[in-house]
Amino acid sequence: MTAKLLILAAMFGKLSLLAVGGVNSTVPEIAQQVVWVHHWTTAAQFSQLFALAQSAPGPNMLIVALIGAHVAGIAGGVVASLAMILPAGILVMAVSRLWDRFREQRWRRIVQAAILPITAGLVLAAGFVLVRAADTTVLFAIITIAATGLTFGTKLHPLWLLGAGAALGLVFA
Repeated sequence: MTAKLLILAAMFGKLSLLAVGGVNSTVPEIAQQVVWVHHWTTAAQFSQLFALAQSAPGPNMLIVALIGAHVAGIAGGVVASLAMILPAGILVMAVSRLWDRFREQRWRRIVQAAILPITAGLVLAAGFVLVRAADTTVLFAIITIAATGLTFGTKLHPLWLLGAGAALGLVFA
């Protein structure tokens, strides 16, 4: 168990420094490590853990605690969470003081504008990884396409779509 805790700490510690825009931007790499490198979950299990984390109230980093707990119990959840929070938190506190000093500089606005599409791309990549893991049949792919269309075409809350997709999956799986 100690080896798993060390691996969790190292993995999430590194990823915390890459989480531009939040934990969701690192989901593809988390999936890579958890599913294919360490074989701690299947792709479907990872997708389910992510769905559970997103449906629960609270920060979007709940996926980290769930994976840590899945791998190494409560201690794993605590270690994974701290590893994801502390390195980036310390860096943000240090950089924010410097960043604030250059508030009026032109290069700061350019950097901020450049980070937006990078973050959007990382979040889209996370969505792609999760869709690939969840769409194991044609029916599930159709449900995903329909939910995507309804998300962009209506004002339905995503949790209603998540619930409907889960119900359809239970009925037809």
